[in-house]
Amino acid sequence: MASDKKATDIVLLRTAEVTTMADYFVICTGRSDRQVQALAGALVDELRKEGVRPLGIEGRTGARWILLDYGSVIVHVFAPEERDYYGLERLWSNAAQVVRIV
Repeated sequence: MASDKKATDIVLLRTAEVTTMADYFVICTGRSDRQVQALAGALVDELRKEGVRPLGIEGRTGARWILLDYGSVIVHVFAPEERDYYGLERLWSNAAQVVRIV
């Protein structure tokens, strides 16, 4: 889904062994605020069609880092600068990287 909307550097981390927060983190990047917003919206829409609704959504107003909380899966949609600044892959470096699509 994210790659269909031209998300870049998509990473799936298995976090179940290192935190109780979620089993997986999906991290991806949009090129602009507008694309970050579109990526998050498309993910929510597609999952909703499958009957999956987010428990929470944070960051839509600023559209620089949008977090979609699906319980066992948390999706992070970043603008490039915020992704570099927060460095979630470095922060969660103990989590197994399952997939990376550049």
